[in-house]
Amino acid sequence: MAHLAGAGSSPIYRGAVGLYMNPPDRAIVLCLDEKSQVQALDRTQPLLPMRPGMAERRTHDYVRHGTTSLFAALDVATGKVIGTCHRRHRHQEFLRFMRLLDERLPRDQEVHLILDNYATHKTPAVKRWFAQHPRYHLHFTPTSASWLNLVERFFSELTERRIRRGVFDSVQALKEAIMAYLDSPSSTASADLTTGQETMRSFFSIRTLAGAIRPAPRPAVRA
Repeated sequence: MAHLAGAGSSPIYRGAVGLYMNPPDRAIVLCLDEKSQVQALDRTQPLLPMRPGMAERRTHDYVRHGTTSLFAALDVATGKVIGTCHRRHRHQEFLRFMRLLDERLPRDQEVHLILDNYATHKTPAVKRWFAQHPRYHLHFTPTSASWLNLVERFFSELTERRIRRGVFDSVQALKEAIMAYLDSPSSTASADLTTGQETMRSFFSIRTLAGAIRPAPRPAVRA
């Protein structure tokens, strides 16, 4: 049975951050999440690039051709990202993505997955799949703490560098642009990963220090 780590207390934070800073030997640590409802937007007029003394300009209106959902897993050790796009965002698509990962990952290594508490990750079918693949160990981030998952940083870079200024006349064009970005050298998130690890280390050092310093008791107030 896959190990389901963490359910509602500070050890959840320590488990996820510990995997970033001190990953287990001879194991793979992946940050996994979905970027759902990515819109294929086609501008009614071409975007006008920035010029000396003039900011970039774009029309406020657009044509929406549909959406796709990106399933992605970021390798903490290398910064490499494995991803695929699906029309819908359900446990069926999640399982298809897990089968893809299972095919691409070395068979002789344990795999630690950091992912959120979305219901898609906890359906009976998903639990059965992980029970049949015991090398996977799941570490769920706390509710409202998706920032702990470093793949979110990759999603931000993908949006800024490829999607936000893009013009897509179909969902297929959007999917091709996303997959081309995943295959390009610029998609490797090594630099961003290092920055994310430093941020995590600073944040939890502050939390530890704050927990060690207790405020002085307030003087009793007499009636």
